[in-house]
Amino acid sequence: MSVSTTVKSIQDIMRQDTGVDGDAQRLSQLCWLFFLKIIDDQDQELELTKDGYKSPIPKKYQWRTWAADPEGTTGEALMTFVNNELFPALKELSIGEGSSTNRRKVVRAVFEDAYNFMKSGQLLRQVINKINGVDFNNLSDRQHFGDIYEQLLSDLQSAGNAGEYYTPRAVTQFMVDRVDPRPGEILFDPACGTGGFLTSAIRHMRDPKNPNGVKSVAKEARMQIGLRAFEKKQLPHLLCTTNMLLHGIEDPSFVHHDNTLARPYISWGQSDRVDVVLTNPPFGGREEDGIESNFPVHFRTKETADLFLALIIRLLKSGGRAAIVLPDGTLFGEGVKTRLKEFLLTECNLHTIVRLPNGVFNPYTGIRTNLLFFTKGTPTKDVWYYEHPYPPGAKSYNKGKPIRFEEFAAERAWWGNADDGFASRSENGQAWKISGETIKSGGYNLDLKNPNSPKEETADVEHLLSEYERLLAQIATTRAHLKAELHQALTPTARAGA
Repeated sequence: MSVSTTVKSIQDIMRQDTGVDGDAQRLSQLCWLFFLKIIDDQDQELELTKDGYKSPIPKKYQWRTWAADPEGTTGEALMTFVNNELFPALKELSIGEGSSTNRRKVVRAVFEDAYNFMKSGQLLRQVINKINGVDFNNLSDRQHFGDIYEQLLSDLQSAGNAGEYYTPRAVTQFMVDRVDPRPGEILFDPACGTGGFLTSAIRHMRDPKNPNGVKSVAKEARMQIGLRAFEKKQLPHLLCTTNMLLHGIEDPSFVHHDNTLARPYISWGQSDRVDVVLTNPPFGGREEDGIESNFPVHFRTKETADLFLALIIRLLKSGGRAAIVLPDGTLFGEGVKTRLKEFLLTECNLHTIVRLPNGVFNPYTGIRTNLLFFTKGTPTKDVWYYEHPYPPGAKSYNKGKPIRFEEFAAERAWWGNADDGFASRSENGQAWKISGETIKSGGYNLDLKNPNSPKEETADVEHLLSEYERLLAQIATTRAHLKAELHQALTPTARAGA
């Protein structure tokens, strides 16, 4: 049976169980089961190749002990073991000391908030037996399952606000391709979701055609120890950790289950600096009360994406490179957003903004997004814009016809070299350049339209809705700014001072 058939049959079995409700629960259930199978397959290989290696999971709870036998425990006895023994033992797993400490931390973190949704021991045994058909030490099986796993993640649209977890693979691949992370560099995703940027970066560095990639066992080790990530929500953290194991990462303990923004801005010191940041910070969301107080007064806001941008600029080393996804609202926003953009253009060379068309993140959100590429250490002299067009005949993207990596071929051909200041770039129907001084004199508005393109087609309903949302946001920002100015002008203290 093929891997894809196996996964489909597992999902069909789970749909029969009364305890599993919807895609999010189904994926969460599937994930902890696959996690235990993947880590056990990996353990068995490490036991053969590494002297003195010992699995982080006690023998009684290893997959090979309780799950591998197709005629093993089933029914009520299986449910009692899973709920009353397996889960409590792994949730409270002793971290201890020694070489397996980090892997024990990973197991404990994964099960900390995990839950067994299935109610039928017979159906759970059927699922387990299907999973036993996948050999994660077989390269072909692992690669095939990796593709299927990525498809499962992209299909999370019915799982609440799943869009904040998933960035289209074509977008992550393009951003990684342009930033070109290398083994030995510290690579950080402060809001990693299910691990899309991390897996794209790993594939990029392992690509045999990459002259700067992994060419030895030593470089593979340097790549793995250079990875850093945070994810505050339980489900995507579980999905990301499993994703890392699936991609052959021996120690995924670098994926922290925590809110990056909860740590005071000033406490991120020199030892925390990184070479590369690749991320899609949640936008449109607002942080809980008190989080903004971790930041300097002039950057305080509840807008999640703004706080992440401030932190990313601080965390980059001099010469460090970043590529991040940001909504149109950040480009034209005022107040804190203006101060952030001034900070960005002063501290970094914001050399490129790729303006994505509407629908790239459908069905999760219709908000227009941008890819910002910058290098820390020198102020911005010029900003190059590139307006990414729809493929011929298309007016939007959707789940059936998503954006593809091949569509970025024009940008890649035009891109040029950072070492010579992108001297080979030239303006065309999609690309144009604006000086940093012009942006500064315009109040740091980065929402600049393509001067070389014909007037946009107003009959496109999706575009009209997106433009309407943009204008509403702009009106709200202006109203808030005006309200603050009036309040200051009309307070007794202000009048007395005048």
